[in-house]
Amino acid sequence: MEKLFTRIANWVAHITGLPLTFAGCCLIVVVWAMSGPFFGFSDTWQLVINTGTTIITFLMVFLIQNTQNRDGAAIQAKLDELIRVSEGHNNFIGIEHLTESEVEEIRDKCERAARRHDEKIAAMAAKKAVAQKRAPKKHAA
Repeated sequence: MEKLFTRIANWVAHITGLPLTFAGCCLIVVVWAMSGPFFGFSDTWQLVINTGTTIITFLMVFLIQNTQNRDGAAIQAKLDELIRVSEGHNNFIGIEHLTESEVEEIRDKCERAARRHDEKIAAMAAKKAVAQKRAPKKHAA
């Protein structure tokens, strides 16, 4: 059942993302609007478009959430594998399961470490520049 739902969700997500689908939806709205005078702009005429768009929006919310969940999980698995096989810290694997405040704390630590690293690189570059400036210059003959 899950595989069938995934196949259908992928197909619908693909179809709904096409420019032709958007154009078709615009055409439906134009036809509906043009049919207004024929139906006397009645409550039933308005109810048709309201009901149709509400049902489609309701279903698309779940479809989009499913697609986002799968994409996020796939990206996270790829990142975890890169961390696992690299010199990165393995304790970052699975942090997506932590609370928002725990993730924020880890992010703050990473940002502080990055700033310290940047400051260290800047200090080394400044030292090198000063050393080069003080070094005697050799003149070409």
